[in-house]
Amino acid sequence: MKAKKHIGLALFLILFISIIYIILAAKPLNKEYSFTPVWKISTANPVIVESDNKSQSYFHLGQTLGYFDADGNISLYKTFPAKVSISNSYYATYNSEAKNTEFFNSDGTKAGVIEASGFPYFSNDLIYVFLPGGCSFSKCSDTGKVLWTFEGTFPITAFVAKSKYTAVGLSNGTIKVLNNENGATEIDFAPGGSDYPVILGIDISEDGQYIASISGHNQQRFVLSHREENQQKIIYHRFFDQDSPYRTIVHFSKDGKRVFFNFYKGLGIYNLETKDERTLELKDKLLSIEETDDLSILLGKEKNTYTVSIIDNTDTLEGSFSFTADSAFIHAADNSIYLGKDNSISKISISRE
Repeated sequence: MKAKKHIGLALFLILFISIIYIILAAKPLNKEYSFTPVWKISTANPVIVESDNKSQSYFHLGQTLGYFDADGNISLYKTFPAKVSISNSYYATYNSEAKNTEFFNSDGTKAGVIEASGFPYFSNDLIYVFLPGGCSFSKCSDTGKVLWTFEGTFPITAFVAKSKYTAVGLSNGTIKVLNNENGATEIDFAPGGSDYPVILGIDISEDGQYIASISGHNQQRFVLSHREENQQKIIYHRFFDQDSPYRTIVHFSKDGKRVFFNFYKGLGIYNLETKDERTLELKDKLLSIEETDDLSILLGKEKNTYTVSIIDNTDTLEGSFSFTADSAFIHAADNSIYLGKDNSISKISISRE
């Protein structure tokens, strides 16, 4: 009888411990992202719907441009014969001899005339013109009047504009940060470290405290620096095994906590809070990065094949898909992706289930 009692007690203990272990060890399954098509519109023969002051996003596909809203209404559509610069605020069409270029608001009304000769460039509501020779540029007012001019002697190879600062990378390997109020140079910095210095990609944090860049040939590298008074202190750098000959993307996340940088066959993500870097394989040349509330959306291209990659805020690749097209773009807003492809634009809703 004793033996039977001991066996029964042992079985009870084993069952009890197993139940406790299952309860303690059980973890909820990770929620997965779901991507749901919402609408698809044609840009070949669009129906124009007058804007009712909803937020507008721009599109540029081939030799067409315009603006659309979150409901799939196209409020402006134009074809153009030569070149275009466009943002959510302004657009202008121009040719190789651009002079006194008219530019327009997103509703098609004339905004002004860019006084200087050169190629217009819009970054959201900021207006610039790159001057002949490729070494200089001017910042303009919202009517096109020149506010200040940066006059350089080396070709501009990288450029980024934020609300308070404009950062420019030059072929001689230097980076200059200019105050948007008056054009004064606040930072003059050379990352160095390569046999042939040239800035291939650059971004600056919104507050102007961090500069990230990819530079050089023969020991090409990524450099992250922090502003200390009017000097830059390198806080992280990484050499690459193989150089890329192209201009590349460097991008601070909207919250300023991470910086993305594209190099040969890869994507680096450096976290400024944890001081850690993660590397993801990326075969395509990166064209742009957009962000939703929780995701970073990448658009890459290899020949005529485009690839959209989705990365979450833990720097995990959630998925990707590819398609062929002559021209394409991505925009992201709230929890939606807007994908343009040749003669169509699609809205894709993102949810986590």
